[in-house]
Amino acid sequence: MQDASRIELVRSKFIAMAADLDERGRRRWAAVEARALGRGGITTVALAIGISDRTIRTGLKELEEPEPLSSDRQRRVGAGRKSYRLEQPDLVAALDRMIDPTTRGSPMSPLRWTCKSTRALAAALVAQEFTVSASKVRQLLAEMGYSLQANRKTLEGRQHPDRDGQFRHINGRVLARKRCREPAISVDTKKKEVLGNHKNSGETYCPKGKPREVDTHDFPDPELGKAVPYGVYDILENEAGVSVGISHDTAEFAVAAIRRWWQKLGRRRYAKARRLLVTADSGGSNSSRNRLWKLELQNFADETGLIIEVCHYPPGTSKWNKIEHRLFCHITRNWQGVPLETLEVVVESINHTTTTTGLEVHAWLDEGTYNKGRKVSDAEIAECIIKRNEFHGEWNYEIHPRN
Repeated sequence: MQDASRIELVRSKFIAMAADLDERGRRRWAAVEARALGRGGITTVALAIGISDRTIRTGLKELEEPEPLSSDRQRRVGAGRKSYRLEQPDLVAALDRMIDPTTRGSPMSPLRWTCKSTRALAAALVAQEFTVSASKVRQLLAEMGYSLQANRKTLEGRQHPDRDGQFRHINGRVLARKRCREPAISVDTKKKEVLGNHKNSGETYCPKGKPREVDTHDFPDPELGKAVPYGVYDILENEAGVSVGISHDTAEFAVAAIRRWWQKLGRRRYAKARRLLVTADSGGSNSSRNRLWKLELQNFADETGLIIEVCHYPPGTSKWNKIEHRLFCHITRNWQGVPLETLEVVVESINHTTTTTGLEVHAWLDEGTYNKGRKVSDAEIAECIIKRNEFHGEWNYEIHPRN
C-alpha cells in the first residue's frame, strides 16, 4: 500500500500547478515526480493526480529522448489514437445505410432509425464486425447532420382559399376594438383533465430519490370526474379568466364562461363599452355552425346590452387562436409534474399561472350542469338578431340585443 502522506503531498503539488499545465506539461510533470520518488513513484503519482501509469511512462520516455518535442506540439507525429476513419473506413457508410431515409419506413427493413437508440445501432454495427460504442455512434450521427427531434405540428391539411384574408379580417377587427377601448377576447376549451392521483406530464422538484408516487393506470374515477377548463383571454390587456366546469363542454357552458368573465373582470375594465369582439375556433362548443352557441350569445347580448361580434378562425387553423399560445401553454407548464387530484388543485394551479410578460390569470369553479344534445328550433334561431358580414358571413357576424 502506498504511503498516504506521499500521495497527499504529490496531489497538493499538482493542484498548485494544474492551471498552468497543458497536456504535455502534465505528462512531463508527472514523469519528473515519479522519477524523483524512485521505486513505486509511478503508482504513487497515478493515484495522487488520477493520471494513467501508461501516460506517466510515456512522459519518462520523452524525458530520455535526445530530441525533445518542439514547443508547439503536445505529442509526437503519429501519436495518439488513430482516427476511426482510418481504422474503419467503412463504418460511416454502414451506419448511413441503416438510417437512410429511403429505407427507414420499410416494414421489412431490419433497422429503422426512427425507433432505434444509439445503443441498438452500435450493437448492430458490432455484429457487422465494427468496433464502435454508443457514444461514438451518437458523435457520428451529429457529424452526419442528424439530431434528436420530436414531431412538429405544421401540416394543416387543405387550406381554405380565404384563409389569409380571414386572418387579416380578424386582425383588423381586433385593432378596431383597441382604438375604441372596447374588449376583444379569445376563447376556447382547454384539454379535459382526469382528476385523481394520476401521472401528469413534465417534471417538478422533489427530494432526490423520492419522486411523487402516482397510480399505475389513469382510469377515470367516477366520484372525482373530470375538470373542463374554458378560457377567456383578453387580447388587449393580457388578462384571462378560466371557468373550470365539472359537467360537459357545451355551447351553454362556453357562453356561461364568457358571462362570468364579463361580470368579474370585463365589466369593470370596459365600463363604457358598447361592443364585445369574440374570436374563436370554427369547431367544438363555440363552433360557427352551432345554433346553441348563437342562441346563448343572443341571451348574453340581451342581458348586457352589448353588440357581440364574433370572428371564427378558418377550419384547421386553431393553433393560431391567441389563447393557445398566450394562456393554455403557460397553464400546462405551471402544473407539469403535479397530479391534478381535485378541482381545488386545478383552480389554484390556474390561478397561480404567471409569465414574465405580465399575464394575469383568474380561475373559478363552475358547478353548473350542462346537458349535451340540447336542440335549438328554427323558431328560436329566427328570433335572434344576427347580422352577417359581407366577407364570409358564416365566420363573421354580429349579434345585437333584442331590447
